[in-house]
Amino acid sequence: MKKLLFSTLAFTAISLISCSNDDDTDIVDPGPDVTIEVPTTYSFERDGVSTVSFSGQTTRILMADELIASMRDFDTATESLLLDMYANENTPFSSDDLNASTKNIRSKVAASQDYFSINSAASATIKAQFEAWLSANVNELIPAQNTAASAGVAGQIADGEATRYVNPQGLEYDQAVIIGLIGSLMVDQTLNNYLGTAVLDAGTNQEDNDNDLLVDGESYTDMEHKWDEAYGYAYGTSANTANPNLTIGQDDLFLNKYIGRVESDSDFAGIAEEIFNAFKLGRAAIVAKNYEVRDAQAAILRTLISEIVGIRAVYYLQQGKNGIESNDFGAALHDLSEGYGFIFSLQFTRNPQTNTPYFSADEVQGFIDQLTAGNGFWDVTPATLDEISNAIADRFNFTVTQAATIN
Repeated sequence: MKKLLFSTLAFTAISLISCSNDDDTDIVDPGPDVTIEVPTTYSFERDGVSTVSFSGQTTRILMADELIASMRDFDTATESLLLDMYANENTPFSSDDLNASTKNIRSKVAASQDYFSINSAASATIKAQFEAWLSANVNELIPAQNTAASAGVAGQIADGEATRYVNPQGLEYDQAVIIGLIGSLMVDQTLNNYLGTAVLDAGTNQEDNDNDLLVDGESYTDMEHKWDEAYGYAYGTSANTANPNLTIGQDDLFLNKYIGRVESDSDFAGIAEEIFNAFKLGRAAIVAKNYEVRDAQAAILRTLISEIVGIRAVYYLQQGKNGIESNDFGAALHDLSEGYGFIFSLQFTRNPQTNTPYFSADEVQGFIDQLTAGNGFWDVTPATLDEISNAIADRFNFTVTQAATIN
């Protein structure tokens, strides 16, 4: 089994010793005169009232779920409907609660404090990319839905018992949107916004947290809430949000799903627990006013969640290669569409050693250019897929072989 980083990353100055206290709490001792009580589940209370809140994240995940369902419903999808769902305009959702919400997907795409607060042009370009995919889903795929897809021709193609709808280069737009949102919304907001000190320690947040000064009308400090919002992008629609690993991978189409997919590979077994434990210990450290431990957990989360993106990028490139080599283009195009989305998402990862993405936007575009040259997925060679796979794995702590197979 692959050795993960929970026990070593970012702990050069801190030694954490965890022992069982009772069925509800672990006691973590990071040093003299400091004790951190860590609940067994993600449950935190003040005066008997829960202090955990991430309703905005749950709302955006539900909006994204409905957006994807509408992309796939060719009988009712229109360009204006999909764009309205993206921006939450003109009451586009089936749910009254979603329509009444002040939240939307678009405003949080490529919108992290650390990566995009001084890069509004890049943010606007990425936001517009989603609009282009949504428009093309209607304008390219719906008219061609009864056409047999081939190199340079949009249409449908069989993938086992499923039917896929692809553009002239073989890309499924729904996969680009689903997995593109994992990176540009869930990963970016988690790693580069809510877990960053620019957000956690904004204004008087640290002083307020030290003094248990609560947000007006709420049960939590602002710092507690920001950490919870990061948590919400992974677990906001979980059946049991306090103990989400009971159903990890089953609760949405986005980050939660792929944490579960990676967890199911014995090479990476335990990663779901390590991610959950880092969220839990970081939140407990905030309650204990221990910001060194908090930041150590943020570093762990940046490493492990970034690895989820890298692992699945390589996995789908290798699956696509297998499909090409067996002349099963229905499966190949589907896998490469998912691989495309994860490659796009690499630019939102965060290396805690450099505080930059594991791959820059230019490097990501270089990979995409290789995948989409000529007739795109129809033309891409196994050698090119291996080259990109190796380049990705080399930046992370896993091998192509580990990522490519589920043991």
